Amino acid sequence: MPGTLPATTSTGGQTGLPVEVRRSRRRRRTVSAYEDDGRVVVLLPASFTKAQEREWVDRMVARLAARRRRQPASDQELLARAVELGRRYLDGARPVSVRWVTNQRTRWGSCTPTDRTIRLSDRLADMPTWVVDYVLLHELAHLRVPDHSAKFWRLLEAYPRTERARGYLEGVAAAAGLDIGEDDESE
Repeated sequence: MPGTLPATTSTGGQTGLPVEVRRSRRRRRTVSAYEDDGRVVVLLPASFTKAQEREWVDRMVARLAARRRRQPASDQELLARAVELGRRYLDGARPVSVRWVTNQRTRWGSCTPTDRTIRLSDRLADMPTWVVDYVLLHELAHLRVPDHSAKFWRLLEAYPRTERARGYLEGVAAAAGLDIGEDDESE
């Protein structure tokens, strides 16, 4: 490609992916990066020094790593997390599937005990992991106790962040003007 110099490759620190650096004579000031086929590609001006290259490669790899961390867990990752939480806190409660859904506007999650499926509102995807863990545990507890009785709430006492997560979700719901009550906060 005219204006493009031969690429150099190194390892990508925070992403763990190889990094390919492409210098361009046409590029004057801008730097960009993206993931492509299992590697990070960083595009920079040909005029950058080696020190500037190292600085910008580190900066762009860090940005991509941060973006990757913000991406919600896949359904398979959610299932694996639920299995681990069920093993740790609920005597092995185990769902058949866990998935993100976009149609839950008045609840954080739902569970169908008869087929052992759990659905989580996609609004949880940007929340802290410990909040998502609480909602997963809440739904897993429904595999043991289908209602919100005292027995149900006792199951959740084992998770040390239950009250904190409930408060967090109540605050989010209040700030967003959502109508999520105590009994159906995560049914």
